[in-house]
Amino acid sequence: MTYYMLDSVKYLVYYPGVYYGDHMPRHSPFVIVLSDVERSVLESIANKYTSPYCTVVRAKVVLMAAEGLNNKTIGLRLSLPRQIVSKWRKRFSDKRLEGLDDRSRAGRPSDFSPSVGHAG
Repeated sequence: MTYYMLDSVKYLVYYPGVYYGDHMPRHSPFVIVLSDVERSVLESIANKYTSPYCTVVRAKVVLMAAEGLNNKTIGLRLSLPRQIVSKWRKRFSDKRLEGLDDRSRAGRPSDFSPSVGHAG
């Protein structure tokens, strides 16, 4: 850690990332500790080629969080905003595996059905 003075203001430079001022990376209050069953299920989802992309990403977020990585690092590795990583970490912490499922959405349900088509 190195401190620099510039215009009577102390700046903290921290490597490998650079943080200015007294701002350090925030730590999530939602610490993830996985059971063996949860880890197995999440690894299966994350490694399954046919899993929907959003499900794979959610599983990877939780697995990385369980490794102790912070939200910013997980976001950088998965190309996600930190806020999205935080959302999935919190939902998993609150409801475990069920928290990773899609929630029902407000509004009219879709009328599209693959079995209904145009005969012509």
